[in-house]
Parts: sequence; C-alpha cells; structure tokens
Amino acid sequence: MKTIHPSNPGAHRTRLPVFLVMGILAWFAATPALAAAAGGKEISWATMGMELFGGLAVFLFGMEQMAEALKRVAGNRMKTVLGKLTTSRITGLITGTFVTAIIQSSSVTTVMLVGFVTAGLMSLSQAIGVILGADIGTTITAQIVAFKVTKYALLLVALGFLLIFTGKRDTAKAYGGLIMGLGLIFFGMGIMSEGMKPLRSYEPFINLMQDVSSPIVGILIATAFTGLVQSSSATMGVVIALALQGLVTLEGGIALALGANIGTCATAGLAAIGKPREAVRVAVAHVTFKVVGVLLIVWFIPPFAEFVRSISPAYPELTGFEQLAAETPRQIANAHTIFNIGIAFLFLPLAGLFARFCEWVVPDRPAVEPLVIRPKYLDPELLPTVPLAIDGVRREIGRIGGLTQRMLDVALPTVISGTREDLAALAALDTDIDILHGHIVEYLAKIGTAKLSAEDSKQVLDLLQVANYLEQIGDVIETNVVRIGYQRIEEDVVVSESTAAVIRRYHAEVAKALDAAVKAASEDDPAAALAVKHMKKSMAQLAEETARYQVGRLVTDEPNRLKTFTREMEIIESLSRIYRLCRKIARTEWRDDEAPEVPEAAE
Repeated sequence: MKTIHPSNPGAHRTRLPVFLVMGILAWFAATPALAAAAGGKEISWATMGMELFGGLAVFLFGMEQMAEALKRVAGNRMKTVLGKLTTSRITGLITGTFVTAIIQSSSVTTVMLVGFVTAGLMSLSQAIGVILGADIGTTITAQIVAFKVTKYALLLVALGFLLIFTGKRDTAKAYGGLIMGLGLIFFGMGIMSEGMKPLRSYEPFINLMQDVSSPIVGILIATAFTGLVQSSSATMGVVIALALQGLVTLEGGIALALGANIGTCATAGLAAIGKPREAVRVAVAHVTFKVVGVLLIVWFIPPFAEFVRSISPAYPELTGFEQLAAETPRQIANAHTIFNIGIAFLFLPLAGLFARFCEWVVPDRPAVEPLVIRPKYLDPELLPTVPLAIDGVRREIGRIGGLTQRMLDVALPTVISGTREDLAALAALDTDIDILHGHIVEYLAKIGTAKLSAEDSKQVLDLLQVANYLEQIGDVIETNVVRIGYQRIEEDVVVSESTAAVIRRYHAEVAKALDAAVKAASEDDPAAALAVKHMKKSMAQLAEETARYQVGRLVTDEPNRLKTFTREMEIIESLSRIYRLCRKIARTEWRDDEAPEVPEAAE
C-alpha cells in the first residue's frame, strides 16, 4: 500500500452531475411551452432554472460535506454501536436510526445489513428493525432544512471555513466541515426558494400544485423523481423549498413525501441486483414496508394533515402565501418523520412474520460451493464510510484467522504421522489464506486513498500488518512444517508417543495464543491481546522444559536418534516461530495505557 493520507477526489462518488445535467436539459426543453403559457408575464425561466438546480447542487453538496464530517466525528463510536446490532429488534431500530442519521445514507446502512445477514451474523428479522430505523434516520435531513435560518447560512459557511483552515486537530477540522456543510444546506435552500418565488403569480404552476394535492398525482411525481435521482433527501429538499414560498399545501407535501418514501426503494433494489438471496430479501423487506405503509395512510391524508397541523407551529396572524410559507415547511418535515416512525412501530412487532414473507417471496437457491474462496465483508459500497470499511476488514481478518487456526490444528498430527497425501492436503489449505490475504491488502489500499484521521490511518496500517502475519503463519506451515513431514517419511523417522505428548502440549499453547491473537485483531479486543502478551513467560518456561527433554532424548540409545531429534526440534522451532507471529498480531491491539512490557529481543 503506497499511501495512506493523500485525498483522492474520486474516492467520494456523487450522483450530482448526472441528475443535475438531466434536470437542466429537461428544464430548458420545457422553457418554450412554459413561456407561451405565461401569457406574456415577465418570468426569466433560464434564471429560475439556474437558481433551482444550482441551489439543489449546493444543497446536496452541503449534505455530503456534513455527512463526511459527522462520520469523522462519530466514526469510532458508530463502529461500537454497530457491534450491538443483534441484541434485539428495539436496539436494531435505535441503531439504524442513529447510524443513518450520521452517515446520511440509508443505502450504506442497507449494504451493511446485507453483509451481516449474508454472513449469518444477524437474522433477517433482526435486520428488519435496522431497516425501519434507517427510514427514520433519513427524515433528519428534512427536519434540518425545515428550519428557516437561511439568512444565517453564509455565517455558518464562514465559521466552518475558518475552523477547517485554522484548526490544528482533525476533530476541529471535522466540526468545521459539519458547520460549513450545514451552512451550505441552508444556503442552497435559500437559493432554491428565492428562485421559485416568481411562481407565486404563475397561474399554470399554481394549478399544477393543486393537482399535486391529489394523492395519486403527488405520489407518482415524487416516486419518479426520487427514483431518478436516487435520493429522497433531494426530493424533500425541493418540496420544502416550494413550501418556503407557500407554493405547496400540507396535503400536497404529504403526497410528495409519500412518493419520496417509495422512490427511495429504487436504490435498495438496484443494490440487490446480482447479489445473494439475502440481499434481495433485504430489498424486498424495504419495498414492502414503504408500499404497505403508503397504502395504509394514503386514504387518510386529510385527517393525518389535521393531526400534523395540531402539533406543529401555527401563525394565524398571517394569510395566503405568507401563512403557507411560515407553517408548511415544518409541517411537511413533521409528517415525513411521523410517517416513518409510525411504520416502524407498526411493523416492528411483526418483523418475524415479514421475514418469513420475504423468504417465501425470495426462496433459497440450491447451495453451490464456490470454486474459489471470496471475501464476505469487503464491500466496495462501504469504502466512503471509513469506520464501516475498517470494521469489514476486521471481520474478514476473522475469516482468514479461522482458516489459519484450522491449518495449525491439522498441522501437528499431519507432520508427526500423516501420509504424503495428508501433507499435500495440508499445504493446499494455504491457498485460501493467500487469496483472502490478497483481497484484504487490495481493500486496505483502497481505504488508504481516502483522507484518513490519524487513528484510522494507524488502524489501516495495523490491519495490513495483521493480514501479513496471518499469511506468514500459513507459509510457515505450508513450507517448513510440510517439508519436515516429507523428510520424516523419507528418513523413516518415528516420533515416540512420549515425545509427541510433549510437542502436543507446546502446540496447544501456540494454538491458544493464535486464537486470542485472531480475536484481538478481528474484534478489536485489547483484553485478548493482553492474554497473548501475558503468555510470554509461560511459553518461555515451556520451551525450556521441551528443550531439556529433547536433550535428554538425544543421549538415549534408539535407532535413527539423530535424525529423529533434528526433525522434532524443527517442529518445535516452527511452532515457536508461529507463536512469535501471534505476539506481533496481538501487539497491534495493545493499549498505551497498559503496563509497559519489559523490552525483548527482536523477534
């Protein structure tokens, strides 16, 4: 891996150019017809188009900026929360809300769930709780933009800029990015809102907004727009911008919000194409919740609107457009949030039933073992969210560690008494380790192209070392141990039962160290790392006892004694080398606040 710190402009993908270009082209294509319908009224459609789509670009860029800053600020805490996903459905609901509110993307949360369900780390019914929480988390954006603080937007941009360029710590810079992103969101909203102000007097547009108040029309328009841009936040931003000018009623805003909820399922559907059946089930669950929820509420939009009005701020002293502009943005944001919270509490108790429904709709295919092992947790979709990507690497290291543990378990009986076929099979086990090692190194290199904090950069380097050490353990067994086995057969060496018992004792301690080292690296567990650290003295004593035993065996009068002694000592030395590699793995998780270790010779 060449580089860790440099920022790569292509590392953070964005859909802005695609749909903005499409939208601008559509706007100018419609300009002649709109101008003709205006009946001679002076409306600059080109200026309005630039303000609308330019404001939308600033709005979405601000969202991305704020999300990146939040991920840097809350990254490690977010990873800790993710470790508790499977405790209960309620915990999953809360976690899904929290994580999605931070990363500002239900798509990333869904991708993460796909990996967990596929790996068997959580059931589909547990994942459903997180999906419902993610839907609540996405409403945070609408709540933020509903605040009427656009006149302070540039002040927030300036403050954020100041923190970014004068802050000496990564945390200060992250908070600067958060404040600046928030300011850009409000600034973009202000541009869109002001750009659409002339439409207050444009009769055809007013008639169109009255049609949008019809639930079917509003839902279809918002579904199509959200499916096109793959961002419900973009749709809600435009809707609230319209509401800030009093151009949309609460009923129309609710219909558009319902359509945005259905349209956002397109992202999950596209993400599931070509993925395992578990991924498809997650997408089916997401679509089912949204569609069923919309079908349940669409018949009750008027009373639902009255309920939202009753709990939202009101300005009875205003009238007409001014009253709508003052009241409707917050009402629409509240309706959007209440709808998703209602779906969550309605469907959460039925999670098991929905899971069985999804399994019935998407049944399992006949199991087929892949010819070549493939990584489970190294999902490219998680790369923009560095803490989640690092967590995926740790889980993949758990897999390569499991393969290494299995290889070590088989190694001792094979080298002592196995046939040539057994030795060849033992050597072949290293192939899967090498393949996964290559994938992990490549994935860590991709993480390293992002702009990382000092802590994330250290984790990337530590995990790269861990992967290398595990691969080296596999190589020690494949080359050294297997070679010893072949020499044993060629030299007709027979290891006595008493000697085999001594070597097994030493092997058992090394296996214990490897288990703890893998746990330390894969679960970020310093206690397991310290367990390996504290084995140093006992392992040294055991090695000394084994050496004394072997020296005593050397002077016995047995046939082929010298060759037998040589092979037995080579086995022990190979196990000692594996233990030293285990210590190196565990050292990456030792904490600075632990008692320092007496310096040792270079391993």
